[in-house]
Amino acid sequence: MSKVCQVTGKKPVTGNKYTKRGIAKKKKGIGLKVTGIKRRRFLPNLVKKRFWLAEENRFVTLRLTTGAMRTIDKHGLSHIVAQLREKGTHV
Repeated sequence: MSKVCQVTGKKPVTGNKYTKRGIAKKKKGIGLKVTGIKRRRFLPNLVKKRFWLAEENRFVTLRLTTGAMRTIDKHGLSHIVAQLREKGTHV
């Protein structure tokens, strides 16, 4: 299963992890030096959540980010489900 939010479309992005060494200049050192750079992935905060869809009298299970839950609270579940069905997503 891919790590993509069904509502917002957020997915993993890549970046760098920096390893630093030394004493900061404000602590009277000569400054921090980067001694290593590693590639890493920033993953979205995904949860699998069941919502009660009153219009269809059934539960709907969605895989979404916690930010998308706030979007559902704001716009309503029926509006979000209608948008998902317009895009062709099976709900």
